[in-house]
Amino acid sequence: MTLPTSHLTPTPTTPTSLIHIPENYFEILRLETLFPVPQPLEVEIGSGDGSFLAAYAAARTGVNFVGVERLLGRLRKLDKKAFRAGLTNVCCVRIEASYFLEFMIPKAGVCAVHIYFPDPWPKRRHHKNRLINERFPEIVAQALGPSGIVYLRTDDAAYFDQMIECFGKSPLFQSEDTPGDLRKFLTDFERGFTDRGVPTRHAAYRKIS
Repeated sequence: MTLPTSHLTPTPTTPTSLIHIPENYFEILRLETLFPVPQPLEVEIGSGDGSFLAAYAAARTGVNFVGVERLLGRLRKLDKKAFRAGLTNVCCVRIEASYFLEFMIPKAGVCAVHIYFPDPWPKRRHHKNRLINERFPEIVAQALGPSGIVYLRTDDAAYFDQMIECFGKSPLFQSEDTPGDLRKFLTDFERGFTDRGVPTRHAAYRKIS
């Protein structure tokens, strides 16, 4: 018996998750396979429960976003928020942040990096584990395109001092103000700190072309 042609044509599958699992963690990501439309790319390091990125991506549909998070539970929260909102400009990746920026993003492939409330590792003996250290500006600079920018936020005064010292000493960046329209998009941590009267410290550094 001859089957109708319709039965022989594969039916396209509808994605059920925005979490991307790279086939090879030793190769640079092919950005054209992550998003349906090629657009400028921004990266959020440490997406928490996805509150910031889901809202920000919904407001900026002309930009593609990758949310990077090591904890699977948090990544799934971002995935759920973005997927339910029907966002096609968001992709989630579970990976260590420095490795992702240094080895998996095309050189000069990002126009902005958002790093909000990274783990401050408050004990002195743990400071070596902090994401932002003396080498970090060099790592993020190679991922950023010309005039790309890094946005930083933290509640931790000591870590903030380290952030501005590391970027302030780097010949690759110059300080800028954080735009007011960006500040209004809050992370889950930021809401909690604000409710308790804990101030958020902001900084931004633009790559010197």
